[in-house]
Amino acid sequence: MRWRRRDVLGAAGAMALAGCRDQPAIEGGFVGTSPERGHVLRDSPPRTPSVTRRTRVLIAGGGVAGLAAARALRLGGLDDFVLLELEDTAGGNARAGHMGGLACPLGAHYLPLPGDDAHEVQDLLEELGLRQRVAGRWTFDERHLCHSPQERLFFNGHWQEGLLPLADVGPATLAQYRRFAAAVRQARADARYAMPTLRAPITPATQALAAQTFASWLDVHDLTDPHLRWYLDYACRDDYGAGTARVSAWAGLHYFASRHGFVAPGEAGAEAEPVLTWPEGNAWLTQRLAAPCGDRLLTARTVLRIEEHKHGVAVDALDPATGRVERWLAERCVVALPVFVAARVLSPVPDWVQQAAQRLQYAPWLVANLWLRAPLADRPGAPPSWDNVVYGAAGLGYVDAGHQSLNPRRGATVLTWYLPLGEDAPAGRRALLERRWTHWRDQVLAELAVPHPDLREQLQRIDVTRYGHAMAMPMPGPQVAWPRVDGRLHFAHSDWAGYSVFEEAFTRGDLAGSALARIKG
Repeated sequence: MRWRRRDVLGAAGAMALAGCRDQPAIEGGFVGTSPERGHVLRDSPPRTPSVTRRTRVLIAGGGVAGLAAARALRLGGLDDFVLLELEDTAGGNARAGHMGGLACPLGAHYLPLPGDDAHEVQDLLEELGLRQRVAGRWTFDERHLCHSPQERLFFNGHWQEGLLPLADVGPATLAQYRRFAAAVRQARADARYAMPTLRAPITPATQALAAQTFASWLDVHDLTDPHLRWYLDYACRDDYGAGTARVSAWAGLHYFASRHGFVAPGEAGAEAEPVLTWPEGNAWLTQRLAAPCGDRLLTARTVLRIEEHKHGVAVDALDPATGRVERWLAERCVVALPVFVAARVLSPVPDWVQQAAQRLQYAPWLVANLWLRAPLADRPGAPPSWDNVVYGAAGLGYVDAGHQSLNPRRGATVLTWYLPLGEDAPAGRRALLERRWTHWRDQVLAELAVPHPDLREQLQRIDVTRYGHAMAMPMPGPQVAWPRVDGRLHFAHSDWAGYSVFEEAFTRGDLAGSALARIKG
C-alpha cells in the first residue's frame, strides 16, 4: 500500500510541476559540507608536514562529541588543547545556515528532553539556562520548547494532528496500535533501555533482538497492519536513516523504550513528546559549545594521520587553504571521528577499531532548505505545525524554521526537508555526488506540491546539503561494548553507540574530556 501511495504522490507532483513551467526560475545550489575535503583521505598521497606545533590534548573532530570533550576539558581546568574540524564551522550534523536573513538547520533540528540517564546533557542544559529548578522541580524554558501545534500528518487528502495515521482507519488498525504499545511495555519489562546506551547492560534479551531485523520481529508478532508499519518505518528512517527492513529489532524497540514509550490512541498519555528546538536546529547548542574554544578551534583541517608514540601522539592535518600539512604533537588525543574515518587515519589501526569499521554501515542523507516568500496555502485539516509529514513519501517531511517565532504576522520563512538514503547506501552516496542540485529540487517540489499546490509560486531558493556518511545505522548483529580508551587515545563519537543522536555523542565526548581533565597532572 505504501508503494502505491508513493506512486500517486509522484504522479501528482509531476502534474503540478508541468503546470508551472512558466514560473520564474528558482535559485539554488549545494551548501554546507565539502565532499572534496573528506575525499582527500581516499585520493591524496602521503604528505610531509611543513610545520610542527605542540599542545597538551589534541581533539580530532569538531562534531558534538569533540565539542563536548573540549567543554569537559575547560571545566576541568585543562585549557591547553586544540580541536581540529574538517568543515568551515564546527557542529558536525548539527550546524546551521541562513536564507534571506533567516536561520535554518543544515541537519539535526531538535533535542528531546533528556531523561535521568543523560545527566551530562541535563547539566549542559542547566549551564545554558534551558533548565532550572523551581520550587523543587525541574522546569524548562518554554521559549525553547517546541510551540504548539507540534506535528501533523498529510493522510488521505487532509492534515491530521500527530504522526500516527488515525483518520478513517479501522478497528483492526487500532487493535494493532494497542498490541504494539503492549509489546513496547513488555520489552521494557524484559530489559533495561537507556539513552545513552552505555547506561544499560547488554543482556541475552537485547542480544536476541539485535540479531534480527525489526521487520522480521514485527512479522513474528503478527504486527502487519500497513498503517502501523508505515509509522514504524518512518520512525526508524527518522532516527537511523533506514527503515524496519534494515535496522535491528533492538533499535526499533529502543526508539520507543528508551524515551517516551508508545501510547496507542485512547490510552493515557497520548501526547506529543516535549522537545527543544530552535530556528537553526541543534546548531543553537553546538554554536554555544564552540564559542568558548576561541582560537583553540581550528576549522578547515583534514586529519590525515594519528600515530601514538611512547611519550605522546602525533597528528598530521592538512590546511586546504595553504596546501600545507601541520604536525601536532600532544600528550593524548581524543579521537572524535566517525569510526570509518578513524580506521583510515590511525597508524597502526587497533584491531577492535578495524572490526567496528567493518561492521558499521552509514546512511547518506540530504537536507534541503526552501526559502518561501510567504506562508503556503494549505489543504483542509490540522493547522500548520513545526513538523509536517506526508504519508507514503520518500522524504520525512519538513520543519518550519519560523514556527518558534512569536511574531503573530507570518511572512517569509524557511522550510527544511529531510531525505534519508540508507535503504541502499552505496547508491545513495553515488546519487549525492553525481546528481545536480536541480534533481533534488524537482523531488522536493513533486513531494510537497501535493499538500501545498502553491509551493512553486512561493519558492525563491533551495539550498541543498549532502551527507555521504551522515550516521551509522544500527544493523542486525551482536551487541559489543567497545573500549573507550586505548593507550593515549580516547575514543568519543556516537558511532560507538551504533547510531547517531545528540545524547550519545555528547555523553561520550564529555566522558572522554572529563577523564583527561582528571589525569592532567
